[in-house]
Amino acid sequence: MHRLLPIRFAWVDFMGDSLQKTAIRGLAWSTIERFGQQFLHFLFAIMLARLLTPSEFGLIAMVMLFVAISQTLVDSGFGAALIQKRDANHLDECSVFYFNIAIGALGTCLIFLSAPWIAKFYSEPQLEPIARWMSLLLVINSFGTIQNRILMKRVDYKSLFHVSAIVTPISGLLGVGLAYRGYGVWSLVIQQLVFNSLYVCLLWMFVGWRPGLKFSLASLQSMFGFGSKLLATGMLDTVFQNMYDLVIGKVFSAADLGFYTRAKMTQYLLAQNLHATVSRVTFPIFSSIQNDKPRLRDGVRKGLTYLGTVNFPLMVGLCVVSRSFVSVIFTDKWLPCVPYLQLLCVVGLLHPLSSINLNVLSAQGRSDLTLRLELIKKFVSIVLLVLGWPWGVIGIVIGQVVAAVIAYYINCYYTARLIDYSVAKQVKDLLPILSLALVMGVIVSMVGWMDFSSESMRLTIQVLTGVVSYGILCRVYRIETYQVIERMVISKLGKFRRIPIA
Repeated sequence: MHRLLPIRFAWVDFMGDSLQKTAIRGLAWSTIERFGQQFLHFLFAIMLARLLTPSEFGLIAMVMLFVAISQTLVDSGFGAALIQKRDANHLDECSVFYFNIAIGALGTCLIFLSAPWIAKFYSEPQLEPIARWMSLLLVINSFGTIQNRILMKRVDYKSLFHVSAIVTPISGLLGVGLAYRGYGVWSLVIQQLVFNSLYVCLLWMFVGWRPGLKFSLASLQSMFGFGSKLLATGMLDTVFQNMYDLVIGKVFSAADLGFYTRAKMTQYLLAQNLHATVSRVTFPIFSSIQNDKPRLRDGVRKGLTYLGTVNFPLMVGLCVVSRSFVSVIFTDKWLPCVPYLQLLCVVGLLHPLSSINLNVLSAQGRSDLTLRLELIKKFVSIVLLVLGWPWGVIGIVIGQVVAAVIAYYINCYYTARLIDYSVAKQVKDLLPILSLALVMGVIVSMVGWMDFSSESMRLTIQVLTGVVSYGILCRVYRIETYQVIERMVISKLGKFRRIPIA
């Protein structure tokens, strides 16, 4: 392989001192909060996966489709509009707060009343009481939406970390305890309800904001142009992200859906959470420099390359070790999910990059363009779903991979027009990092061919080999983003008590 060009920049060089400190502090705490919460969730998911069956997880996935769609309506796009709006005031916040509660209550009522039809649709009688209890999540969550958005706008992820650090262990231990006592699928239902209830209560404790007795339709209307398009975009994305669950649950079985969702959530732990960590920091930061195109372009370029430096080796590595990983972590009863997980790792390579590109449009208030792109991508997804359907679950997942490739190209279209950062330029910046991640994957795969005394030993050696080989390759080819991340991690570990983010 010929010598790769070094990438020489630091992500926050394009910002002023004050904004730079905000970005660093926000990114650090966002990373800690997001991965800390999800790591704990994953630990409890492992325990629950060992105690429960794939079918029981499939039942929850069937209901969560309707909850997720309704939750998108609860936010209504106004939460993002509050972040994007520079001069948002208390009246704006109160108006959105009461509107969210009204929509949350309406969503709870609709799902509660529709529970018999949901159970009939899937031919699963158990879903009727499950759907009714899960519908309460909507009205519960509506009380914490504004507090959550206020913290995001302030880039105050330290407070969100404290909330997560309290709520996640409590709800997780409760769920595991109930599963151990034989409550089956209800242990998952109760875990969800307790988690969301405690989360909202602690948000009210940690955030000083309180609603006033005031409401303004004019205030909502001022944000409707931006928020409504984000609502439509979010609704489309939620429907189509969950339509695979809908089809698999309806056409195949609860167990098949359980295997698919286990693969999806495992990939989500790494790729989606890493993306969310970066995205929820970059959106307010990009919004603050939305009128400075050169700085915005430089920020997007650096955000993508830093994201790729971490995400590419994670996805390639997970794809290579997936069989050993599933066997050791979830036990052999979950091995049918391995092919799905391997394919979804390809989706995990691309989806975070697509979302960063879409953040450019949202930051500039161009939610109309975001909606236009989503309509195109969803049409493509439907076509690929129909084509993959006859080939079973594996055909549906392959369609997702093809859709992810097309979506990335489409999402780059307006980024090229608005800030002159085309897909070709992005690929040029990302190719060195991806090449090294693929080389690392080949090395780890070759190690996996060796004989080991156990699958856990094989997995451990493969993971260690991947970490060491990728680090060496990045050092040899002088990948600057890796070196910056490495120095930051070493600095934080070595000087934990002096972390400048308190």
